[in-house]
This record gives sequence, C-alpha cells and structure tokens, in this order.
Amino acid sequence: MDEFVGRDDECRILQGALESPDAELIAVLGRRRVGKTFLIRTVYNSNMLFEFSGVHDATLQDQLFNFSVALSKVTGNIRRSSVPGSWMEAFVFLEEYLTPAIKEKKSVIFFDEFPWIQTHRSGFLSAFGHFWNTWASRQQNLVVVICGSAASWMIRHIVNNRGGLHNRITKRIRLLPFNLNETEAYLHNRKVNLDRYQMLQLYMALGGIPQYLKNIKPGESAAQAIDRLCFTKDGGLIDEFRNLYQSLFDNAENHIAIIKALAAKGMGLTRTEAIKQSGLSSGGTTSRLFEELAESGFITAYIPIDKKVNDSIYKLTDEYSLFYLKFIEKARTKGPGTWLKLTSTPSWKSWSGFAFEGICFKHAPQIKKSLGISGVLTAESVWRYKSRGEEQGTQIDLLIDRTDHCINICEMKFAQSEIVIDKAYAENLRQKENIFRERTKLRKTLFLTMVTTYGVRKNDYYVGLVRNEVTMDALFEK
Repeated sequence: MDEFVGRDDECRILQGALESPDAELIAVLGRRRVGKTFLIRTVYNSNMLFEFSGVHDATLQDQLFNFSVALSKVTGNIRRSSVPGSWMEAFVFLEEYLTPAIKEKKSVIFFDEFPWIQTHRSGFLSAFGHFWNTWASRQQNLVVVICGSAASWMIRHIVNNRGGLHNRITKRIRLLPFNLNETEAYLHNRKVNLDRYQMLQLYMALGGIPQYLKNIKPGESAAQAIDRLCFTKDGGLIDEFRNLYQSLFDNAENHIAIIKALAAKGMGLTRTEAIKQSGLSSGGTTSRLFEELAESGFITAYIPIDKKVNDSIYKLTDEYSLFYLKFIEKARTKGPGTWLKLTSTPSWKSWSGFAFEGICFKHAPQIKKSLGISGVLTAESVWRYKSRGEEQGTQIDLLIDRTDHCINICEMKFAQSEIVIDKAYAENLRQKENIFRERTKLRKTLFLTMVTTYGVRKNDYYVGLVRNEVTMDALFEK
C-alpha cells in the first residue's frame, strides 16, 4: 500500500468524527482517481465495520445481490442466500448486524460510488434517508461515510437534498488533486527523484491526480514518463479522457463540448462566449453543465476585478484535459520520443504558457506566502481588455487584489532558464499597467510581480519595473 501523503485537513475532519459524541454523516466528493477511497480506508482502517460500493450501470437486482454478498462477508454468514427484495429490507439487515457491533467503540460504515447505487426507480435514496433518520442518526458510536466521483450528483441529491436527507450531512469534504508540494512528497515516497522543473512538467501534463502519478517509474525522466503513458499503444492515459467524462456525467458530450471550447482559448471565455464556441444553446440545462464541471474541478470561474458575477471568465483548470486535447488527441505519430519532438513545436510553447498560468492560479496561497502577504485578505482574478478600434487590448494573467490598498499584477512565464526582459517586453509590461490603471480607475499601488521557473535576469529594464519575483521553488512550498 502507498505511504499516505498530504490530506492533513481532510484527515483532521475524518479523525474528528471518531471523537465526536454524536452520530456523523460525512459526504466525500471528488473527481475520479483523486484518492477518495484510499483516504477513507486509510484513516478508518481499524474502525471499518462495513463497506459497500455501487457498480456502474448495474441493475437494482445486481446491486442488492452485491450488498447481500458484502454483508455476508462481514457477518461471517457466507451461506446466507436471501437477497433483500428492496433497499428498505437491505437496511433492516444492516441494522441487525450493526446494533450489537457498535456498542464497544466508534465504528464506520462506508458507501462508495454512492450515485451508482441509486438506479432508476430503485428507492435507494429514500431508503437510505429512512435508515439515517430513524436509526443511524441516534447511534452515538456510528460514522456513516458516503462517497461519489460524480460531484454534481452528490451536490444535487445529497448536499442540497430537499427530501429526507435535507440538512443531514454533518461534515462535507471536497477532495482536490494534490498540489505541487504533495506531488513532490508522493513521488519521493515512490522513489521517483526528479528535479522540480521535471516535476513541474509532469504536473502540467497529468495534474495532481494520485492514480496518474502512481504510474511514474523510478529512473524515468518526465519526458519518458509522458511518452510511455500518453503516446504508446498501451499507455494508460491514451483513452482516459472519454472514460473520465462519461463515468461522471450523463450526456457527457455536452460537457466535453464546453471543455473543448475552453481548451481552445487558454485566456478563458465568458459563459456566453463558451456557449457560442461549443455550439450549445443558453438556458437552465446549459447552466447546470457549467455548475457540474466546476463542482467536479474541471473548470474555474474568475470574476474580473472590475466586473460582476455575470461577467465571470471561465478557464479550463484540469491539466490532463488540456494536455489531452492539445497533444494526445491530435498526435499523428506515437511511440518513444514523441513528446520530445513535440516540445520543440510552437504548440508546446503556447500550451506550456497556459498550463503554467493555471498552476500558478491553483498555487496562489504559495505565491502570497513568497510575497510575504499570507496574512493579508486578497481576491485573485484575471483581467482583460479587448481592443476597440485603435485602442490596444491587453490580458493580465493573475491579479492579487489586496485589502491593504495594493494590487500585485502577476506576469507568469514558463522557461528553461532565466527570463530576460528586453526593450520590447519592458514596453509591453508598462502598457499592461497603464491600460489596467486607465480602464479600471483604481487608485491602488500596483506591483508588477514576475512568476517564473528560474527567475528574471537583473538588467536595466528590470530595475524600476519589476517589484517582486516568485520562482517555481515557492510553488512547491506547503
């Protein structure tokens, strides 16, 4: 079993439930392969009394049969042949088993892939609500954990339930991919010792998904690992994209259409622009698509500093999805060396820039720590101004708007060496500041902040222009 890495906050929540004087109903949400099941089994290993997992697209009869088998194993009554006729009856059986078993210590029952258990007209959700409300909620020694990859389903039917489970969740955990610090620790525990530039490249392609990172072999370079996983006939991530979305969403083609529209525009799109680019029609159903993708962690909405919620900019923030659509899906040739060839193309340069920007957004707390403003309340956003006639437009990668009347204008650059600011680049950076100041009318102190891999060379153009620097090492901090 993998050594446990990170998840400190989540572990505290789960452990706290064992120390609670009341019954606990915990909902754990997170996308596929992010490590939900591993987390729950690891923390609750010695307290687990019963575990049952739903099966995708299984019939009601099959789900009930599997439940009966799981219950038979923990009771030791392997010869039990009676499969419950309904979920109401199944929970009666479960109560009979749990009642004497939970008398001595706090115990856990775990329902994995919860959305898959709720088949059409199965009555599972109402039966589970009845089980919790009439019996389980009164058992001080009981922790019930429900888990599902389909985060949008979990939000609609569990967290925001208007029926028997309304306001019944006592604790909610949204499990996110590893950050760079956790990724580094995870790879080191698996004897994968790469420098941070190579780890950053892996993260840009695969994200912080533990199940993807698990496939990295000791002794491989980042390029070799990406080649093997993404560009060989048996690569584990060649077909992951479609499997990923279809396992999470009904009518996944509409979700994929939005993802593809955002992948084509690294700077992001408004909701209206994304709908137009994806060929969908506006309305409540489409709004739900955006909500489901956001809840599942694939896209993120940023409110520009001088705009309202309706003007939000949506960006694709799932690294693997961007990488797949940019390279894997379009690869004309595959095999060893494919990725090294692609790294010399213009497509690689544009992708690496957008991918690095996305990672910096996710690691805004680390950037703030490096700048010494962790204790300052801030709001992070993007900003863009479209050119109109002779007026020049501009795009600012990341703004950190601070309550101490300052704004960090962050310029993110991914490179293999130091960034050198020449006359043209310096003028471009000054224009960004000037356009931003003129169009927003904000009277705050502006600090141009360079966020790069290896830093910025100090020259005449640097002095008087760059106020702060953050390198990739800061992104790996806890």
